Amino acid sequence: MMALSAQEILNNPFLNKDTAFTKEERKAYNLQGTLPPKVQTIEEQTDQVYGQYLRKSTDLEKRIFLMNLYNTNRTLFYHLMEDHVVEFMPIVYDPTVADSIEQYNELFLNPQDAAFLSIDEPDDVEATLKNTAGGRDIRLIVVTDSEGILGIGDWGVNGVDIAIGKLMVYTAAAGINPTQVLPVVIDAGTNNEKLLNDPLYLGNRHKRVRGEKYYDFIDQFVKASGKLFPEALVHWEDFGRSNAATILEKYQDKITTFNDDIQGTGIVVLAGILGAMNISKEKLTDQRVLVFGAGTAGVGISNQIMDEMKRQGLSEEEARRHFFLVDKQGLLFNDTEDLTPGQKEFVHARSEFTNSGELTNLEAVVKAVHPTIMIGTSTQPGAFKESIIKEMAAHTERPVIFPLSNPTKLAEAKAEDLIAWTDGKALVATGIPAAPVEYKGVTYQIGQANNALMYPGLGFGIIASTAKRVNGEMLSQASHALGGIVDTEQPGAAVLPPVAKLTEFSQTIAEVVGQSVIDQKLNREPISDIKKAVADMKWEPNYSELVLN
Repeated sequence: MMALSAQEILNNPFLNKDTAFTKEERKAYNLQGTLPPKVQTIEEQTDQVYGQYLRKSTDLEKRIFLMNLYNTNRTLFYHLMEDHVVEFMPIVYDPTVADSIEQYNELFLNPQDAAFLSIDEPDDVEATLKNTAGGRDIRLIVVTDSEGILGIGDWGVNGVDIAIGKLMVYTAAAGINPTQVLPVVIDAGTNNEKLLNDPLYLGNRHKRVRGEKYYDFIDQFVKASGKLFPEALVHWEDFGRSNAATILEKYQDKITTFNDDIQGTGIVVLAGILGAMNISKEKLTDQRVLVFGAGTAGVGISNQIMDEMKRQGLSEEEARRHFFLVDKQGLLFNDTEDLTPGQKEFVHARSEFTNSGELTNLEAVVKAVHPTIMIGTSTQPGAFKESIIKEMAAHTERPVIFPLSNPTKLAEAKAEDLIAWTDGKALVATGIPAAPVEYKGVTYQIGQANNALMYPGLGFGIIASTAKRVNGEMLSQASHALGGIVDTEQPGAAVLPPVAKLTEFSQTIAEVVGQSVIDQKLNREPISDIKKAVADMKWEPNYSELVLN
């Protein structure tokens, strides 16, 4: 192997230390004179770049600054993020990532070590993955086809920022080594006319490819990634409603994989509900669950809660009767047209209601079914209006209300309104960060049902335990671990732990999930102590001595 030049070292974000290269390293690797003379510590560099960050006036400018740091010095980026994880989470990921996706074409400077798989070049799949990995030992892949990005829909190749941002959170929260991750975008085209008509658009300029050709391409990706990275966890992100569940169901028993929108959202929401049950002292199996917005996330949440009800003793038929899914057609019935396979699992017969023809809107359904838990994944701003909430609260002592749609402008309700409309009785979690609510002398902490509370620890536990598969038992254990981190005696306590403690409970979740893998004998390699396996694999954002072969 040829020795790397000074420029190659300084331009490699995994090797670069900037001004922290020691005098000895500078001499050994021909770096003399390529940097200012002072040798800084990583702490000094962190203070310096944080000061630069604070001088940026908008969140998007702050994100661009952080991404430039990420592009040049990966260790310093994560050392900085470790010190400011709560502050940076909404900048590197949701909600600011939506702005960067919408302006990706104008802002593009660097591919950021992502793999761009084009459906128009099917013979290049394996070569693309191999080229972008560059010989690295990949253990985690986040892959998107960008059809269902957050609350903004289809953004074609621009959605690569979702995969990159998700992996940042994995590393910052759980300590997954950034040299072992690979963001992947599958460019199957886009139905976004704005992009198709934009001369700067960087993706395939045609409508989305559907059907057999699309699924064949997904299969090529799965086979190529399995061949090149046999120990990797494949995390599916922001696939469209028509494909997400189909892909997960096809591969979940064949490879180590999970879909964050279906399973990740579901287990975080379940954790919040378990936290709420810990506070209210009620039983999950006594709850009536209304889900407003029966897309991928809504169905995934319903499945996760139903699975937990079954674990707590209900039959599948009994558990299904506890769910009421409402979409644009109203309450979903067995004769509702154009149901997805996932929606069909939760339909009701019209004979169950005397006024089934009137159940075409949320308020009518709430009056008819008296839910004790109401979850919003609709992206319909303000849908949980005062009259609906008061109707719900009239029939249950501690209504559990989770308006989860994001970004902020799409939320079904504001936390402060929900607390006021229920006279402080509601147990609330939101999809976006919400400030504490002061009401009648009590400070109500508002939990954030953010997938970042779950997927970093879950993924790390799966990887550290060398899991062959991901199954419902692991997900249930993760939900209980997260839902158990609740102060049940504190008035106004949140149903979920704060993002501020993300790194702490990510470790706990990783250990719980890893132990579940071992207990089920699903580990590829022998592991006697999961705590040690998790600790040994955790990456710390500190410089190590530069050693090049």
